[in-house]
Amino acid sequence: MFNNIIYFIVVLLIFNINYPGDTPANSLPLTLIMLFLSWLVFAGYCRWGFGSLQKRFYNGITDDGGVTGQYQRLNVRLSVLAIFLFALTIYLLNLKYWLRLIPGFERFSVLQGILALSLFIFYLGTIWYFAYPAYKALFGTGITRESFVRSNIKFNLPILFPWIVLSLVYDLIALSPWAGPGGFLNTAGGQIIFFAIFLTILMIFLPGLIHYFWGCTPLKASEKGRELEVFLREKGFKYRHLLNWPIFEGKMMTAGIMGIVSRYRYILVTDSLLEVLSLEELKAVLAHEMGHAKYRHLYFYILFFVGFMVISFGLSDVFLYLIYAHPLFIDMISDTDSKTISLFYLILSVPMLLTLLIYFRYIMGFFMRNFERQADLYSAVTMGTPMPAISALEKIALFSGKIRDLPSWHHFSIKERVDTLWRSIKDPGLIKRHNRFVAVSFLVYLICVGVLGYSLNFGPIKRNLNYSFLEKTLKQEILKKPGDVALYRALAMIYHQQEKYENAIETYGKIISLDPDQPESLNNLAWLLVTATDQEFRDKERSLILAKKAVLLERSSVFLDTLAEAYYVNGFIPEAIKTIEEAIVLAKENRGYYEKQLKKFSVGFTPPSQNK
Repeated sequence: MFNNIIYFIVVLLIFNINYPGDTPANSLPLTLIMLFLSWLVFAGYCRWGFGSLQKRFYNGITDDGGVTGQYQRLNVRLSVLAIFLFALTIYLLNLKYWLRLIPGFERFSVLQGILALSLFIFYLGTIWYFAYPAYKALFGTGITRESFVRSNIKFNLPILFPWIVLSLVYDLIALSPWAGPGGFLNTAGGQIIFFAIFLTILMIFLPGLIHYFWGCTPLKASEKGRELEVFLREKGFKYRHLLNWPIFEGKMMTAGIMGIVSRYRYILVTDSLLEVLSLEELKAVLAHEMGHAKYRHLYFYILFFVGFMVISFGLSDVFLYLIYAHPLFIDMISDTDSKTISLFYLILSVPMLLTLLIYFRYIMGFFMRNFERQADLYSAVTMGTPMPAISALEKIALFSGKIRDLPSWHHFSIKERVDTLWRSIKDPGLIKRHNRFVAVSFLVYLICVGVLGYSLNFGPIKRNLNYSFLEKTLKQEILKKPGDVALYRALAMIYHQQEKYENAIETYGKIISLDPDQPESLNNLAWLLVTATDQEFRDKERSLILAKKAVLLERSSVFLDTLAEAYYVNGFIPEAIKTIEEAIVLAKENRGYYEKQLKKFSVGFTPPSQNK
């Protein structure tokens, strides 16, 4: 399931960055034929892959769980191939264009996304269909092929619930009066805050929907169920329901916990786990799930997702600027052809996909593995001994295809987990040290994400990248339109804000040479010449001449303020006071600033170096 979370995120990214053209390259019948043929080839490869695996199993390669590992790796390989096939469908067969032709779909991206994801789920369903014989041989379950495919779909669909709700909310906001480029949700901070609140609310209430979707029922009817409820009550653990988890007809040996608040917290146990494990072993499993709640692991997962959003927001801009720095990509983004634009964003998505892989597989995966170890050790403490947890894990490894030595990116192998539990007997301090290790690691994570997130989204790195990006864009446009004063004015202001005074003075000079009656440029250059932090670029006499000309062309409070400052630094105090008083009269905003200027001028002359 955790692998599929990454798969679905990748697929949604591929779909969302596609920009379909006005006319597709192929007709709808030809598109459907090509779609069918590509699926046929994919289905044939799936059949061959799992058929070969099944033959290896029947040849007796089962003593070390090697075939089980091969089965899981083949699933991963085919899932990646399904993502590649989905990308071809989006970019070569122009799936998004045809989806937008369906009435009502053009305005609701969530509907387009649901149908596109249905295609990807169909590809995954193909994998599961042909995986069934190998699965049945490896795990010896009596589940039917139809139930196996249906259970896989039901098991994975809840991954998409948050995205569906979030997309629907965004679609409704886009159609509301609150939508607009200046809206709070169009800022990086606004989106991060909205996403964090949304995800928290969803994590509170979503478990109730998921357990209903999975068809879970209370365990009260069974003897073990009643004993387990007594155990939870004795431990003072608060939860909503202890449920039977019928996923894969209950044949999967697993348990789980959902919900960050006790009122909507559910503990799930499958039938096979209830049948194979003893009562004490089941209590150890529940104690493990209690450990997840005790240490607030689900809260951490919310923070991890928000952390990824914070970092990805900032890095997307960094990657955009780095790619855009190359002339080839500047031509691509300025091209109006939809395929070229889609190709540009596809190239841009590559570093984002790598970021996603590194973050979830290695950063979040590190914490997930150590959270599991934390829960294992909590189970040992709760039970008074690690022996029930050890025997439960050994049984699960044996009856789940001899997976004792098989690690994953989000779990230590069962062997590693058992070894740690054995060490806890000889080393009682292990538990405290591990808890301290997790706490310190998370603190380091928070500091790194906080510093990186602020720097990339709000700090000088983001600001300088923005300026660099705009500077390069404007220079490219100026090459095409060398006489466009507006482009030069925008470039001069960027230089000014970056304190690149020499470039700014040169660019303002170019504007004035092209159009001597540009009041804004005259005023800005005059202001720069009296306020530049680098004294080398100050020129109070020239500033006064420029400021006077700007005021002659346009008598605004802003321009009068510049003229007053120029008078002041040149020693003409009465003129400065008179000019700033006129600015106060004309001012419709920032009156407080102009009044401070008046107060400064009225005190008397001070050296120019002490001016603002």
